[in-house]
Amino acid sequence: MSDRVTLLGRIPRRVSAALAVLALTAAGFGLYLFQPWRALTTTTVDEALPAAVVTAPPTAGAGTVAPVGGGFVSGEHPTSGTARLVRPGDGSTVLRLENLRTSEGPDVRVYLSTRPAAEARLDTLGDGALELGRLKGNVGNQNYTVPAGTDLSGYRSAVIWCHRFSVGFGAADLTALPG
Repeated sequence: MSDRVTLLGRIPRRVSAALAVLALTAAGFGLYLFQPWRALTTTTVDEALPAAVVTAPPTAGAGTVAPVGGGFVSGEHPTSGTARLVRPGDGSTVLRLENLRTSEGPDVRVYLSTRPAAEARLDTLGDGALELGRLKGNVGNQNYTVPAGTDLSGYRSAVIWCHRFSVGFGAADLTALPG
């Protein structure tokens, strides 16, 4: 006869059941938090460009319209496309994401950041970042209204940001923002 005792043979059934419930609860919480199925899904959005004029820096000459935007650089996830600010005929300002392609995530939002894209895409949005809303889709063209009265002069980039994990998926510089 062996003197060896198995560990499972010594754990009472109530403890085993409690450990199983705890493990299933932890697994459920982990699935909720990380939402790994999002790595396999795509949400495509194709919003029309508002009837707009691309905003120009105040120093642009008469008849000159300089784009206020740039291409995305990747952060924690491969991200491509462009971001630009446009002004529809009603005088509002809209952040337009065009040909966006990034990963889906559990809580991804769009921000204007006071930091340049090279910094904002990493691990901080900077002081005074402005949330424009949840990312509508990880692929395509989409518009985000900038709140009326926002002073755009301090914002340097548009950022796709995972709020839950505080990481940037990607960012695009916004150059020559008007006041």
